[in-house]
Amino acid sequence: MSSVPKNQHLRNIGIIAHIDAGKTTLTERMLYYTGRTHKLGEVHDGEATMDFLPEEQARGITIMSAVTSCQWRGATINIIDTPGHVDFTIEVERSLRVLDGAVGVFCAVGGVQPQSETVWRQADRYRVPKLVFVNKLDRVGADFDKVMDQLKQKLSANPLVVTRPFGQQEEFKGVVDCLRMRFYTWPEDTLGAEMEDSPVPPEAMEEAQAGRQALLETLAEVDDSVMEAYLGDEDLPLEKLIPAIRAATIGLKLTPVFAGAALRNKGVQPLLDGIVDYLPAPTDLPPIEARTLDGEEILVAPEEKDPLSALVFKIQMMEQGRKMNFARLYSGKIKEGDEVVNVRTGQKDKISRVLRLNAGKRERINEASSGDLVGLVGLRNAVTGDTVCSAKRLVLLESITAADPVISVAVEPETSADQQKLMEALTKMTEEDPTFKIKVDPDTGQTVISGMGELHLEVLVQRLGREFGLSPRVGKPQVVFRETISKKAEATHVMERDLGAGLMPVKAAVSVAPRERTAGIEINSALAEPSVLPEKLVQAAMETLETGLASGPILGYPLTDLSVTLKVLETGEGNVPEPMVRMTVVQALSQALRDASPVMMEPILRLEITAPDEFTGEIIGYLSSRLGRIEEMDNLPGGFKVIIAKAPLAELFGYSTVIRSQTQGRGSFLMQFDRFDAVERKTH
Repeated sequence: MSSVPKNQHLRNIGIIAHIDAGKTTLTERMLYYTGRTHKLGEVHDGEATMDFLPEEQARGITIMSAVTSCQWRGATINIIDTPGHVDFTIEVERSLRVLDGAVGVFCAVGGVQPQSETVWRQADRYRVPKLVFVNKLDRVGADFDKVMDQLKQKLSANPLVVTRPFGQQEEFKGVVDCLRMRFYTWPEDTLGAEMEDSPVPPEAMEEAQAGRQALLETLAEVDDSVMEAYLGDEDLPLEKLIPAIRAATIGLKLTPVFAGAALRNKGVQPLLDGIVDYLPAPTDLPPIEARTLDGEEILVAPEEKDPLSALVFKIQMMEQGRKMNFARLYSGKIKEGDEVVNVRTGQKDKISRVLRLNAGKRERINEASSGDLVGLVGLRNAVTGDTVCSAKRLVLLESITAADPVISVAVEPETSADQQKLMEALTKMTEEDPTFKIKVDPDTGQTVISGMGELHLEVLVQRLGREFGLSPRVGKPQVVFRETISKKAEATHVMERDLGAGLMPVKAAVSVAPRERTAGIEINSALAEPSVLPEKLVQAAMETLETGLASGPILGYPLTDLSVTLKVLETGEGNVPEPMVRMTVVQALSQALRDASPVMMEPILRLEITAPDEFTGEIIGYLSSRLGRIEEMDNLPGGFKVIIAKAPLAELFGYSTVIRSQTQGRGSFLMQFDRFDAVERKTH
């Protein structure tokens, strides 16, 4: 009789949400109730286990995704608590790439907010099964049913309500389990560690029965066996319902929903049960696709007996400048002393340590196996997205894409003696964060750092002081631009060179056309197939088109949102040098771009502003003066409004100070990169 694989009892999950929805507070409760910690760490006190960076504790927000694990009902739950702030979206992206399931946390007052929508879409892109925890049901303005409507309308989710609140706002008493028809409450004096399980009280019975009916109907719509039993009035025991919900969740047909108030210690244990019951183990998911070094597709199954394949999803600097690589094992095992291959570089490395992670703490372990999330020490040149394998089988797993930075500042060391130290520190930080870039301006010699927003760069500069003892001078923020074209154009260039046997001509024709915003670049060939030209010359021409788009005709910024087609490539007889072909193509491309009415584009940000009604007029007036456009307004409980707007990043530097001043400190906002676009500015 075969034993159950160890990873069958493993759950790799992420906690994802909008900023301030309560992700970290929920994670702290999960760790406390599972016995992983023995004290409730509070975000507002700066004592949360998962927010261990000083920058996180000072701001009360999550900046760096943290990994920890706990035990519940015989299962090991690996948890990644991800940031909610858009400046740190790479932390969410790389976490979702390696997770098997996620818990989306939604504020019962705010509902589905812009950043929660963004991270939900990220999870959808990786086909990650999800649960929902509706938090803060004790808050004024909490509305559970409104959140359910928003899940359907804004996220196209199919919510299956497993537990729902009994009472809301100040009347929130506990939750009704619609699956088991039980009523759960949490005595105040136990900090939520003890859950009282009792029959549904008479005053909650009507709501509980309606909830169970809705649950069965929703489940029957996606499960034929449940539908059959439901229509035949057959008994549907838990033994049949739980596997059906699990299968529908893993199949992305349903999203189980749980209710609670994490800060008040209510509703967490049923969610933990849901994680074990409904979210997948590594063995429940299909094998992942990979490629061999020859480009052939191959499936990697979560088998311990297979050769090792792992994905590095994060880099973090340790003491004495050593690097720790966060890795997800997709097959095989790894232990100290093993030799592995970085498939991107071909380099062989020896693993000096395998670490179990608990936020800012690390525990040395002997071995890790398929499905585990661990820290590896000994990989010398690995970067985010690298595949690490056993030499017995080299495959490339899908990498991790990072967004391009949208804001830059110049940094200078306090003294010339610090220049080398500053560059070394910045280089280490770029290894940790793929959305952080550095370059030296060739004209001014200035060191320029780029990131995803003002807060992103502010945190990185603070880390230079705390971790490296540097206090660089920081210049004013500068916007990162892009260029595009506004009409179609075509250009032909002919080049002739005397190569000793008479004139050798090369002719190239290139056409360009604009594409929709955010569509990116498309490069095509309209040459006849098969081409009479040597393949290496055609390939050189196509490569030249790609590299030629890195510098636009206006100010040399990268081009985007256009298509380029190589229409003609002709050469005389004889051996034509490749550089001559490249020069001809680049000249044709440059002329076509100049003739296509090129335009500058700058980052446009989406803002979500929450403020009292009486300040709405002043907020809108200011945004209009900064070239902003109001897209949506909605009323919130308590006399507040939420305003959705878009405006150029260049007009929004220092907006946090402006909004505090305009609303007497009562307003808040979130900025999120939306797209690059042309902006018309009035000239005086």
